Amino acid sequence: MRTFLIVIDSFGVGELPDAYKFGDEGSNTFVNTYKKIKFDLPNMASLGLYDIDGIGLKHNEKVVGDYCKLKEFAPAKDTTAGHYEISGIKLKHPYPVYPNAFPEKLVKKLEKACGIHFIGNEVASGTEIIARLGEQSIKEKSAIIYTSADSVLQIACHMSVLKLDELYKICEIARKIMKGKNSVGRIIARPFDGEVGKFYRTEFRKDYALSPPKPSMLVHFKKRGYDVIGVGKIEDIFNFVGLTESYHTRSNPEAIAKMAELVRKDFNGIVFANYNDTDMLYGHRNNPQGYADALVEIDKSIPDIISNLHDEDILMITADHGCDPTTPSTDHSREYIPLMIYSRSLKHGVNLGVLDGFDNIAKSIMDYYGIKKYDKSFLRKLKND
Repeated sequence: MRTFLIVIDSFGVGELPDAYKFGDEGSNTFVNTYKKIKFDLPNMASLGLYDIDGIGLKHNEKVVGDYCKLKEFAPAKDTTAGHYEISGIKLKHPYPVYPNAFPEKLVKKLEKACGIHFIGNEVASGTEIIARLGEQSIKEKSAIIYTSADSVLQIACHMSVLKLDELYKICEIARKIMKGKNSVGRIIARPFDGEVGKFYRTEFRKDYALSPPKPSMLVHFKKRGYDVIGVGKIEDIFNFVGLTESYHTRSNPEAIAKMAELVRKDFNGIVFANYNDTDMLYGHRNNPQGYADALVEIDKSIPDIISNLHDEDILMITADHGCDPTTPSTDHSREYIPLMIYSRSLKHGVNLGVLDGFDNIAKSIMDYYGIKKYDKSFLRKLKND
């Protein structure tokens, strides 16, 4: 029995009731992008995407999946909190984010401990900031520090300024300092190379993540002897905890290709995948055309997965937060997430409405496998009698 759980990063489907507290009124990543670009996702429509409460888009496809939208428990809109909750960990106090960059006092403390001057200290795109500050960093022999909408501290440095082991050592020191109220989810080493005007990030990125504060669904599966396979940045989010295999893909095409490979593989357990391009390349850069194109690419990959499912297998497609590329903000948005479910062993065309808590996903999957009982399991409701 296999479960394929795909997170389309930032694929929100409408503002949550408390979106105003986050400055996200009017955000609806999918619908707003759809209205602006006018694209079609026929395969996700057949799984129920267009029929989710509040979307109501017309389509010609017969709905063969089951569907709903989910409300987040954690008072957050970041990748870590979203993925944790999907995996069964509800954070009352999410890891800190820095929408106005890091306090100067904290940066000075990091400089003193790491023995290097930091420039930047911005909320920025990684590729953009090295293009803008890379030359200065080389001349000054300094490192670039920046963050994003997620709970991360990223340190970028040219390979001519710091050797890899030196950059990694600095990140290890930063990890020790970023504790308590400054416990960011991840410290990320971002080495880059190339010449002025042609800087590029190398493949030697390294993450220093916090381990989840509680056992996730992944841990429970692993303890029972199941295969637990991560695709994309799942290994970074969970610090490898609970995984038996991991494939760190660098783009959606790579992740899609890996999923095509895994669906043809015999195993017993779960694949947890993250498709990140929608968020990283297009949501944060306010590029609705790119966002739409990425969704179409994902949509085209779905029939291959479905055709290779075994009768008891389950496919789930969801998200972790929003990141509406049509709004002025380049930040994540506080939104409902969609959930589309398909299995030959389940009823088809059922609207599950609105579920309270992303953790319904983990609880229902664990109930389905007999790991933990959950009377409200949506999979139990969908099981054919």
